[in-house]
Amino acid sequence: MTIKEVCEKFSLTQDTLRYYERVGVIPEVNRTKGGIRDYTDEDIAWVENAVCMRSAGVPVEMLIEYVRLFREGDETLKARRDLLVEARVEVQKNLDKYLTTMERLNYKISRYEEALKTGVLTWDVEDK
Repeated sequence: MTIKEVCEKFSLTQDTLRYYERVGVIPEVNRTKGGIRDYTDEDIAWVENAVCMRSAGVPVEMLIEYVRLFREGDETLKARRDLLVEARVEVQKNLDKYLTTMERLNYKISRYEEALKTGVLTWDVEDK
């Protein structure tokens, strides 16, 4: 698969994809004899992992460390697991924050929906 196809598949720019490879967020991509990137299924799986983790807020530095450990082999299984546990804690914090925000939005929307039905909007301290 070409860089253009991979970028379209994951809604990335070519610069972002090249950056991910350059800094180690994904391992080096296979290339043709002419030096053109030729993404294999394994390369695409790494890109998919990077996109997923970044969209969840996992820092680039953590992904770089994960790839580095992966390349070192099975003796790093515990370190990789620990890194993923750390990432999960941070993602859970973000998820909790978003859930709290969603609850607040739902509450505010329900107040406006009630006001639209009754023609009266009363304000509580929480409504601001």
